[in-house]
Amino acid sequence: MIRIRKTTAAFIGAAALAAGVVSPAIAHHSFAMFDQTKITTKVRATVSEFRFTNPHSFVVVNVKEGAGVTRYAFECSSVNMMSRAGWKHNTLKAGDTVDVTFFPLRNGKPGGMLKTIKVADGRTLSGW
Repeated sequence: MIRIRKTTAAFIGAAALAAGVVSPAIAHHSFAMFDQTKITTKVRATVSEFRFTNPHSFVVVNVKEGAGVTRYAFECSSVNMMSRAGWKHNTLKAGDTVDVTFFPLRNGKPGGMLKTIKVADGRTLSGW
């Protein structure tokens, strides 16, 4: 009886460990929401927010369009990948003027997956 309890406890422990390791990989979303057949460019966008976080960083910009301003939210890669491409936690700050290219959202809402961003010092950085 004790042997069965130990075996059962070991099995439950191993299953819990496996679930904890696999869950983050399963939770990751697909990129189907982005239309990667189209590239959109917005020039003279103003940064309103930059989140240098995992699993994905985000850049939020405001773009003057017609008589108003449209807020665009862009998903980027992970901190690790972006750091390798030259990004730092302070690469962007609110008020910076940037040029962005991105794969738009399929649902037509303003935003998408950031392809490149040209920052104030003239560098063009990859969002992925």
